Parts: sequence; structure tokens; C-alpha cells
Amino acid sequence: MWRCEICGKSGMNSYRVSHSNKHTKVWLRANIQKVRVRINGGVRRMKVCTSCLKKGKIIKAV
Repeated sequence: MWRCEICGKSGMNSYRVSHSNKHTKVWLRANIQKVRVRINGGVRRMKVCTSCLKKGKIIKAV
């Protein structure tokens, strides 16, 4: 299971509800991206959610 290495966000259980009110369990996944990150003067690949990318919690290596 993918998990954000910065904030720990992964996913949650929910129900998909049809018009007849039938409930089906689904797994709502967080939007996790593999990015190259600059940490401690080095570059490494991390799994980070898009909300952490937007907030600027990491510095992307270009």
C-alpha cells in the first residue's frame, strides 16, 4: 500500500452508493506521486502526496 513518506496519508474506506441505495465498499486512495527529492545535500526518490507537493514541504530535484 502506498503511503506519503512526509505526512503519512494513505487512503480510506468508503461506500459507493447506487441509485437503489445499494452500498458497495470501495477503497479511496490518496494521490501519491514518486518524485526525486533533495534531502541533506543528496537526491533520493520518495512517495509524496500531492497536498505535500503543493504546500512546499519538499524541494524537488530537477
